Amino acid sequence: MTTAKTKQKILQTFLDLLSEHDYEDVSLPLIADKAKVKLSEMRSAFGSKLDLVAAFAESVDKAVLDERDEDMHDQPPRDRLFDVLMSRIDALEANKDAVRALHRAARKDPSLALEFNRLEMRSQKWMLIAAGIDISGLKAGIVAQGLSVAFARVVRVWLDEDDEGMPRTMARLDRELDNGTQFMKRLNGIEGIAKGMRSFLKKASSGRRRRRGRGEDDADHETGYSGEEPVGA
Repeated sequence: MTTAKTKQKILQTFLDLLSEHDYEDVSLPLIADKAKVKLSEMRSAFGSKLDLVAAFAESVDKAVLDERDEDMHDQPPRDRLFDVLMSRIDALEANKDAVRALHRAARKDPSLALEFNRLEMRSQKWMLIAAGIDISGLKAGIVAQGLSVAFARVVRVWLDEDDEGMPRTMARLDRELDNGTQFMKRLNGIEGIAKGMRSFLKKASSGRRRRRGRGEDDADHETGYSGEEPVGA
């Protein structure tokens, strides 16, 4: 069984290789060779490069969750989310070139972009939890998808920014969260309309059932049929 230390060494080797090579040129045998592990160990640790990307995303998630600022709990949700997403950028910083390679690969391969998006949505659900934003059901998926797209736009700005203060990155995140706030207002409005429609349809359906029931009773009374066999039959 592959140890946690070996898994971490393989993952870091993968990220180091991405800083120098395109994603498609980084093969599993190459990773195993550079990490100085057997292919059997490689197979036991990670079954594919996508598994390695998922492990990287999970490591970033954990870093953000561990560094969550508890003093932000009394701040507005938007400010808490801004803080969490900037923490995510900070957690990505050590592997910025690897992130650049992953973004480049996603732009070239739509199917790979979909796989990366799936992983990013899972991460963004945790970012919402870290920010204390509780969303469930279908709405959670919609919001996580929107946040994934918004964060990808922020990352693109960050990848091209050299200023350590990240003014352009923060400005873009501000703009994306402003757009997200407007989107949430519209989504909540649509959700309210949908709930009203469901309630209306439920009441209408219940009313039709009651009317059908009364109509059948009236018909039985008029024909003398009660649903039971006549006495003496």
